[in-house]
Amino acid sequence: MMKGVNGMMRRTGAGLAAASMAAAMMLGAAPVYAAEGLDMSTAYPGVTVKAGDSTTFDLKFDCAEGESYDADLSVKSLPENWTGYFKGGSSQITRVHVDGDDTEDPATADFSLTVPKDAEDGTYTIELEADGGIGASDVLELAVTVSKEEALQSTFSSEYPEQQGASGTTFTFDTTIVNNRATEQSYSLSADVPTGWQATFTPSGESTNVASLNVESGSSQGVTVTVTPPAEVEKGDYVIPVSVISAEDSLSTDLSVSVTGTYDVSLSTPDGRLSFDAYADKESTVTLSVTNNGNVDLTNLNLTSSAPTDWEVSFSESTIETLEAGATKEITATVKPAQNVITGDYVTDITIRNDETSDMAEFRVSVKTPTTWGFVAVAIIVVLVVALGAIFKKFGRR
Repeated sequence: MMKGVNGMMRRTGAGLAAASMAAAMMLGAAPVYAAEGLDMSTAYPGVTVKAGDSTTFDLKFDCAEGESYDADLSVKSLPENWTGYFKGGSSQITRVHVDGDDTEDPATADFSLTVPKDAEDGTYTIELEADGGIGASDVLELAVTVSKEEALQSTFSSEYPEQQGASGTTFTFDTTIVNNRATEQSYSLSADVPTGWQATFTPSGESTNVASLNVESGSSQGVTVTVTPPAEVEKGDYVIPVSVISAEDSLSTDLSVSVTGTYDVSLSTPDGRLSFDAYADKESTVTLSVTNNGNVDLTNLNLTSSAPTDWEVSFSESTIETLEAGATKEITATVKPAQNVITGDYVTDITIRNDETSDMAEFRVSVKTPTTWGFVAVAIIVVLVVALGAIFKKFGRR
């Protein structure tokens, strides 16, 4: 019954409008079409795009409370070679239903516009019309500015895009995505890294790596890009192109990594043994092997030691000016235990280091009793045995 009443009211309203128009014509006045019965609007009727781009306008339709219209949608004016169509949900549409009884959830639609690639810079006007009948129509005027440099283009940048480190270093870059579009954007993240390298993306303040993320309109999102070279990476400069791509944006930036090389030194002996014998207040020598295991030359390598109190440790060469990558150098270490040292095992540490790397070898030093004292002891024992033999022989006869 209500539908009948609404239909009657709509027909009555249309009749009154027609009668008013006829009366105006009889009086010689120009007819006036009221637009208050239906209103078509968009939040952003003026936008800036680049030639060849597409953009979408979100449309909203309102009408007086209690009124309902099936409004025909059309493009009243469009620049030459431009294309546009109305869309509702996933379908192209030509009509929209506007229900005045549902003011909290007004009817909506989209207008999709494509600018030709050869469009010249300037501001163009597009007129859209919604027609629900006499007294219920509206025309929406859109202003589209074509510019080679889009005024609200999104950005992707890094605070420190150039970094340097030795092989084995993990490089982290703090980047920021700024979405200047009118709608939320879903950005996919990727990096073009050399073979064997790895790149991961982590939103700021989080610990989970992601491959894409959403950024709301007019907001920004920080992303930490972690770049990990392989363990055996060669010394040199590397450029890592990083891209963030959405339906409306294709943004990229270059991250630069300078690998200075692998610094690694080892300290041992030619046969790998880290023990030797020594005697109190006597010098003992041990041959050291210093090897550059890295891929860059090492300079200013210094040998130092840590030994028990009153021990002396010296080197045939305490500083190596340059040790080429992959090379080994032998140096003689001289160890002199203290004069009053007790027989036993002791530890002496020898360290090789420079500003980039270091290594330490722990030597076990066994302090022995001198051999001459052994001879003396044997002689004393022999003398005692002979003396005891003589005594037994002398008193044994009695």
